Parts: sequence; C-alpha cells; structure tokens
Amino acid sequence: MARTGGRPARVEDVHELALGMPHVRVEAGTQDRPVYQVGGKSFVFFRNPRPDAVDPDTGERYDDVIVFWVPTEGDKLALVQDESSPFFTTPHFDGHLSVLIRASRLAEISYDELAEVVQEAWLSRASARRGEAWLREHAPD
Repeated sequence: MARTGGRPARVEDVHELALGMPHVRVEAGTQDRPVYQVGGKSFVFFRNPRPDAVDPDTGERYDDVIVFWVPTEGDKLALVQDESSPFFTTPHFDGHLSVLIRASRLAEISYDELAEVVQEAWLSRASARRGEAWLREHAPD
C-alpha cells in the first residue's frame, strides 16, 4: 500500500507525469528505454540492467530501475535513508544527485508522492527561467 495519501503509483504514471512537464523531450536510451529531458538534461530515465543493482538473493540484475534527479544531497538522503523506502541508491550513484526505484515497487508510494518526485526532478534540471515560470503557474492559492 502507498505510504502517503492517494492511490498507489504505477509505471504509466511515471511516463504521464514526466511528459506532462513543460518543454520535455523523450530520447531513446540504451535498449530503447525512455529518457525524459528538459533543455537537453535528463531528469527521469529508465535504466538498463547494471551490475550495481542486483537482487541480493539471486544475483540477477534488476531490469526495472527508474532514475530520478533530486535537487540536493539532503533530498536524496531523505528518500533513501529509511530502509523501508522503495527508493535506493548504489555506490555507482555516490555523489550523483539522483535516486533509484524499481518499477515493481512503485505501488509502495502514492501517485501524489510520485508526482512530487517527478516535479522535483524536472525542477532540478530545468533552466532557472523555466523553473520559476512553472513554480509561478503552480503556486498554491
């Protein structure tokens, strides 16, 4: 069940939310996995299986990892330090402002939480002008 209010998140939501942000372009990454970009900078991408993200029981590489950029190291720690969180990182991403989640664990967060993660990812990579415009348009009343 999702950790916060709202329905559980789904893979389709990642695509919909990323495409819903302004000035987004989708590139075909390795193995034709989508890479969502703003201003030529990726903010969400579906990662191909890598040796640093493996099932601890079988040793099989995870084939469903999604990467989200985050604004700061503090934001990254807030998402990954709780061991019950579906967000994680690997040594490969040390010093990199991003977090990982397996698609198979998306339902452990809510749609609302996923929307926030995608929006923050976009804001962390968009130009200051684009980010400020989006924030003005979406400011709470």
